[in-house]
Amino acid sequence: MKLIIGLGNPGKTYEQTRHNIGFHVIDHLASKWNAPLTQAKFKGMHSVIHRPEGKVMLLKPLTYMNLSGESVSAVMDYYDIGIDDIIVIYDDLDLPTGQLRLRQRGSAGGHNGIKSLIQHLGTQNFNRIRIGIDRPPAGMKVPDYVLSRFSKEESADMAEAVQRSAEACEFWLAKPFIEVMTKFNGA
Repeated sequence: MKLIIGLGNPGKTYEQTRHNIGFHVIDHLASKWNAPLTQAKFKGMHSVIHRPEGKVMLLKPLTYMNLSGESVSAVMDYYDIGIDDIIVIYDDLDLPTGQLRLRQRGSAGGHNGIKSLIQHLGTQNFNRIRIGIDRPPAGMKVPDYVLSRFSKEESADMAEAVQRSAEACEFWLAKPFIEVMTKFNGA
């Protein structure tokens, strides 16, 4: 089974915030595949889809961002999912709004959700799709910025980024991640 994880924070308060872009990709895939996330287990919401490429689980950890690793590690342990069979989608302050950067490994780069994953999985080596949300304007604190909403102009870029991220996930189901990186990085 392959596991596609979108990071974010649960609840209406955080629904449309920059920090929840990973959740948006999962919601997009769930809608596209007609697979609503109705299973509440492993401190998250998930659904399992039977696709031509094999079984796929969509997961939104509901532990809040800083504890995402608790949910992900529980799912991986229960279903015996290997580290090469996961992909994590999350926001990145160091990329321009809407730009994608796919990587197979790396540090947390200050992202608390990724710090939690690295801690619980015991490795930095996992597939990831980083979606740029840009840096906060001068004088705005990072926590306030990542929990703010996109402007109208940014929303169009982010809708495209969500679509491209979903396409990258679908491509990954049939191809090695190195090919996914080649196809989607810098696009």
